[in-house]
Amino acid sequence: MPAQAQPCLMCHKDSAEEPVHAIFKTAHGQLDGGGAAGCVSCHGESRDHNRGPTKNPPERSFGPKWPMPPESANAVCLECHQKDSQMFWMGSTHDQEEVACTDCHNSHAVRDPVLSPDGQLENCLGCHTRQQAEVRLPSRHPILEGKTACTDCHNPHGTSTDGALIQATLNDNCYGCHEEKRGPHLWEHPPVAEDCSYCHKPHGSVHDNLLTARGPFMCQQCHSAAFHPSQAYDGRSTTSGSTNQYVLGKNCMNCHSQVHGSNHPSGSRLLR
Repeated sequence: MPAQAQPCLMCHKDSAEEPVHAIFKTAHGQLDGGGAAGCVSCHGESRDHNRGPTKNPPERSFGPKWPMPPESANAVCLECHQKDSQMFWMGSTHDQEEVACTDCHNSHAVRDPVLSPDGQLENCLGCHTRQQAEVRLPSRHPILEGKTACTDCHNPHGTSTDGALIQATLNDNCYGCHEEKRGPHLWEHPPVAEDCSYCHKPHGSVHDNLLTARGPFMCQQCHSAAFHPSQAYDGRSTTSGSTNQYVLGKNCMNCHSQVHGSNHPSGSRLLR
């Protein structure tokens, strides 16, 4: 064992209840030459802790026994991590909610669990309970299967957009996977070009294709009296002799199939 590693590693042994030696296989463990020098980079020199480790916390303690306030703990991480995906951390939602870096990250692990889709799923849904329910609805993105990760759409360290989206707009986010829906089209459907969430719920829905409502009711929220009878296609007529045909299994999109936009010369009604 190198001499400079003695002060910390005499107590924090590989066989300890909470071994920390895995960090020496990571970039964090190699800071300032590795060994105890690497420990000091994040935890400070901690002279009082060295003299009485059971009574005195390290100079910079990240918990759980002696946790620092989130703002102080995060300031240690931000000494190095202020570029790229972390540049919008200050003022982000997680920063304002006083989320500590260590609430999500484990810097001592060889591979931080939150960097994998499964680790993200467990970590993010632990707080985001609404999304925890939505990703289990019948129509959803394949998040539970690990084919889609939270960070495919969101930057948890903050961005300049609403919802910490990784792209400038929600539509640009969606087009990252759904390029076939990107325009421009010869015949545009205006709400499609404006905001995908007018019709879709990104985390999950009880309706097919992540729709906010089932057809024809979703379409009639905007198209109340255009080219078709203006009454709502609901179930009020099912008990009479004049049952509305649209209630019994029909859907606007049976005919208007190119709802995202059409490039056909005769597709002005998004029929083809």
